[in-house]
Amino acid sequence: MSVLQPGPFRLTDLTDCGGCAAKLGADLLAEALVGLGADAAAHAPDALIAGLNPPDDAAVYRVSDDLAIIGTLDFFPPLVDDPRTFGEIAAANALSDVFAMGGRVLFALSIAAFPADLPGDVMTEIFAGASSKVREAGGTLAGGHTIRDPEPKYGLAVIGAVHPDRLLRKGGARPGDRLLLTKRLGTGLLVSGARQGRTGEADLAAAIDAMRRLNRPASEALVGAGIRATTDVTGFGLLGHGLEMARGSGARFVFDAASLPALRGALEVAAAGIETGGAAHNRRFVAGSLEVGEDVPPGFVALAHDPQTSGGLLAAVPPDRIAAVEDALDKAGVERWWIGAVEPGDAGVLLT
Repeated sequence: MSVLQPGPFRLTDLTDCGGCAAKLGADLLAEALVGLGADAAAHAPDALIAGLNPPDDAAVYRVSDDLAIIGTLDFFPPLVDDPRTFGEIAAANALSDVFAMGGRVLFALSIAAFPADLPGDVMTEIFAGASSKVREAGGTLAGGHTIRDPEPKYGLAVIGAVHPDRLLRKGGARPGDRLLLTKRLGTGLLVSGARQGRTGEADLAAAIDAMRRLNRPASEALVGAGIRATTDVTGFGLLGHGLEMARGSGARFVFDAASLPALRGALEVAAAGIETGGAAHNRRFVAGSLEVGEDVPPGFVALAHDPQTSGGLLAAVPPDRIAAVEDALDKAGVERWWIGAVEPGDAGVLLT
């Protein structure tokens, strides 16, 4: 699908950073939440089976033995100029947390902050793009809330459902598992490169198509194949989200740099020294728990730290489930790459 031609109104002129690269850094967030997870867990009802301690992709509340409700939200400034495309990407990104938990989408509510003078047709197109993705996810865009803000921001609060016994979690990876990724990396690099005129139009179009694509088929395939340890790769980058899984699992995640799938043009942008501000936060977040092999090219290091917007699912697959996962993903038409393994040892990440 080609990139839609923007009109005279350019959304990206209203912000200096968009997409998940605008997230508060994982390093700063970890400091702000010190102690909160343990305190929240001490006062949480037993029915809250996923929340802040340990942290996961969404909150999950058990309603009955065979039903739990998933709650999540995500929003960010625009990273493209076409308003409908922005709505699609923002929605796909917010919906992803439900799929990362193995759930199905019930409904979503808009979270919108727009300048008072934003043209009405621009707002309409953002909402329309988001609504189309919620429908594609199997849910309904049921309302929302909007405030005035000079910098536009849009996203969704999403409610989903899941069987408690089929919940996907960040923890649960075991030594011997292989690591699988379902989307190419490099969206942050390519969007930043586009702002500086260093990303080709075709390369940006491919990145946009990837960000529009829902993780629903991948999630359903992994759940059906009996996988339990999964997260989605978004603003903290592959290494940041990999570290979260490693900590939740009490193991070490070893990534093979040469196996990391890059969007076309992303490594060239990295070689030009272009990087998002979010990548610097990601580097600080993993620094104390990361080992990088001497022979790993700098471009692959940048790729592994790159903040992703609406990135793919990262899954830990037991050896006896590999064939089932391959078959399920083939039937779902989902691309995937085997990018590493889980090893025993102190929780951390290794890029070799």
